[in-house]
Amino acid sequence: MQFDDLLSRADDETLQALLGNSVVRLLRLLDASLATPSYLREVLLGLYTRESLLLSKDSRTLLLDLLRPEQARILAAIMQVPVSGDVFQSLKEAQVRRGSERERALFDFFELAVPQNEIYVETPALELSASAYHLFAHQRDAARKVKYLLKQEPRRVLLHMPTGAGKTRTAMNIIADHLRSLEPTLVIWLAYSEELCEQAATEFQQAWKYLGDREISVYRFWGDRELDLDGVQDGIVIAGLSKVYNRAKRSIQFINQLGSRSSLVIIDEAHQAIAETYKLVLDTLVVPYQHTALLGLTATPGRTWADINVDTELSAFFARRKVTLQVSGYNNPIDYLVSEQYLARVNYRSLFYQSGLNLSDKDLKHIEQELELPKNILNHLAEDEQRNLRIILEVEDLGKRHQRILVFAISVEHTKLLAAVLRTRGWRADAITGNTPPEERSRLISTYRDDALETKILCNYGVLTTGFDAPRTSAAVIARPTKSLVLYSQMVGRAIRGVKAGGNETAEIVTVVDSELPGFGSVAEAFSNWEDVWI
Repeated sequence: MQFDDLLSRADDETLQALLGNSVVRLLRLLDASLATPSYLREVLLGLYTRESLLLSKDSRTLLLDLLRPEQARILAAIMQVPVSGDVFQSLKEAQVRRGSERERALFDFFELAVPQNEIYVETPALELSASAYHLFAHQRDAARKVKYLLKQEPRRVLLHMPTGAGKTRTAMNIIADHLRSLEPTLVIWLAYSEELCEQAATEFQQAWKYLGDREISVYRFWGDRELDLDGVQDGIVIAGLSKVYNRAKRSIQFINQLGSRSSLVIIDEAHQAIAETYKLVLDTLVVPYQHTALLGLTATPGRTWADINVDTELSAFFARRKVTLQVSGYNNPIDYLVSEQYLARVNYRSLFYQSGLNLSDKDLKHIEQELELPKNILNHLAEDEQRNLRIILEVEDLGKRHQRILVFAISVEHTKLLAAVLRTRGWRADAITGNTPPEERSRLISTYRDDALETKILCNYGVLTTGFDAPRTSAAVIARPTKSLVLYSQMVGRAIRGVKAGGNETAEIVTVVDSELPGFGSVAEAFSNWEDVWI
């Protein structure tokens, strides 16, 4: 029988289970007339392929209940499923392995082709990477100044470049120059979260393909990955700050050995460098070694926007050496970047929302140390229907003026929820997460990038903050709370590319600001006024 004939039997309850209860509930709050079985079936097949619905045990279990008893018996016979008692239960409990005869029989019964079995290989902890991305004039100038100061005592400097100015790209060129000039040598890149670590590793490998002069090792040291220092002599170590700190507490010898082998240490989101925990890591890696240089990267050269004493301490930590974009005839780098059309002219707006959260002391400590919200708080926000309504309506308003819109969601499920509701409301919306199969991810991104004139919305979580090139993107909704200026910068950067960089004249950035969360409002403010608080 045809798969669509089976799906046509699905009632409201089954469709709600297939799409997700929260999707249908939110949809009914927006427009109950759209929550009809026929339209829900159309949305379901827009979000998921027929093949993926059969491959998933959860959705397959729901679909099998739609068979007639005689059809169920025929399917069990074709699939060679032993039946003892209830034939439906036997079918649901049957193991369907990829590439098996039973899988082929299942797909043949519903007149579908068996999808090719994709092989997923987890990124290893060590990879060999081998050579340029170019730099614009303002980036080359900043890189030259940084390299000069890193050779002068005390070999510390902070690179301050606003979002969209190419800070990471500039840093990778500096690192590549350093690795080419010293062989063998070790560079250490420190970041606060696993996501930022993976982004740095991916970005370096892309840069080294063009800028490198030899095969070197990329060491991943965060999360569950470990680092054996035996043989670690030449390459780059991408490390989580908390991972290094915890390892140092167990064995000071480890961090001493790591420091003794390195010649350059980079700290991303450097405005947090004077936090007690991380300052200890940096001092242990750098201070004892006269020839080890320290480079800080930041989009704002102050740790706060109010405490001048803290900002003075940060300035002193980097020996009051700061390299920023300085262009004759311009008061600040943003005016230059916008005027020269490297950046779009951006309208930053905040969407304020009171979630009613009560943060514990433990939650506040977690936010301060990790720059991210605890998972229980994120889950609460993702499930807040009124917050989601505000987001949906904001995206729809942007859709009247923009053809390519990115939505940065809180989680995988939140991404799917927003995409499903937007699609049901008539928008061309898709969801992409770290769980999306590579082939499907490539297809969705390619569709989003094409030249079609219709408005397209791409909801995502954790995969489009860097290494994603879609110049037509002119609007973004940042619904994911973060205290990380790096992550916020990367999200903003996806939508503000200027004409000279292949983008747009104007752009809109809407940041959802949950007013109960400390410090998150100021992150958005940092990119709307570009206040330089360096002392």
